[in-house]
Amino acid sequence: MLFVLILGGALWGLGAVLGTPRQMRWTMIGMLWVGVVLLHLVLPAGSPLRVATGESAAPWLLLGGLAALILAYRAGLRRVRGRAEAAEARDAPEQSGAFSDVELERYARHIVLREVGGPGQRALKDARVLVIGAGGLGAPALTYLAAAGVGTIGVIDDDVVDLSNLQRQVIHRDRDIGMPKVHSAAEALRALNPHVTVRPYERRLTEEISADLIADYDMVLDGCDNSETRHLVNRMAVAAGKPLISGALTQWEGQLSVFDPAEGAPCYACVFPEVPAAGLAPSCAEAGVIGPLPGVIGSMMAGEAVKLITGAGAPLRGTLFIYDALYSDARRIKTERRRDCAVCGAKEDT
Repeated sequence: MLFVLILGGALWGLGAVLGTPRQMRWTMIGMLWVGVVLLHLVLPAGSPLRVATGESAAPWLLLGGLAALILAYRAGLRRVRGRAEAAEARDAPEQSGAFSDVELERYARHIVLREVGGPGQRALKDARVLVIGAGGLGAPALTYLAAAGVGTIGVIDDDVVDLSNLQRQVIHRDRDIGMPKVHSAAEALRALNPHVTVRPYERRLTEEISADLIADYDMVLDGCDNSETRHLVNRMAVAAGKPLISGALTQWEGQLSVFDPAEGAPCYACVFPEVPAAGLAPSCAEAGVIGPLPGVIGSMMAGEAVKLITGAGAPLRGTLFIYDALYSDARRIKTERRRDCAVCGAKEDT
């Protein structure tokens, strides 16, 4: 039995040295446990392998049961903690009142900007922005929204931090591997700017919760990685009359636009009316993506949010901005509302 425990420790240590994700290491340990139990169930009593691994399956079954209980307890604890943090964030007092001396110094470079100034910084402090996804696009967008002083930031994602994320999802750290992305991101944002309220929602955005969630915010930044969710977010944002800042990535190319039918701009479905067939639009895991690209597009998404909140400049309403990092090229494509759009209903009486 001692030999198996030593072997398990060696597998764990080797995985740590090689940088194998914790989940994969636990999977390897679980496979070792299954193999040992099967040996005891298949081999006859007195077999050298059974003798070398404890002679009986009972201790291993007890050990597996204990491990399962611990894992179930930790999962339940994590779920309860996530709900408690979300409730605490939801019930936290809004950031209001005059700026403190610390805030005035923190936002000084904004306040001296003619297009922002004190009123613009006040608008940022009073703003409520929802970010869909805490991955490649969400990471820089969240970071710069918090740094800019956006008063209330919601972030929804049901994924956990994986080692392969860290090449581009710069809000997460190596020690966060295995942690829900929304809580990893929330920790980073609170450390960056304690003057903002962060609301983490550790769940998948669904039709049932999306309407109420989006209604609680002034605008939505969509950095998710699948077309079905993009179309869902667009429908709910149009229904709520909220502007949608949408970004997307693939390999070396990124794009973003501000979809805002309430201000005469097209919605996402005007430009992309159909959900691509399965496999037609490969994910970053399948196609790859250069690490700095999400930082460029995600930061621009945060910039568009700041412009919408403060009224500065010209947001990308009615414009699809495309950036090619491989050749350092950028293009702007004019977009218009479609009269036959099934979502924003831009039908005109004739």
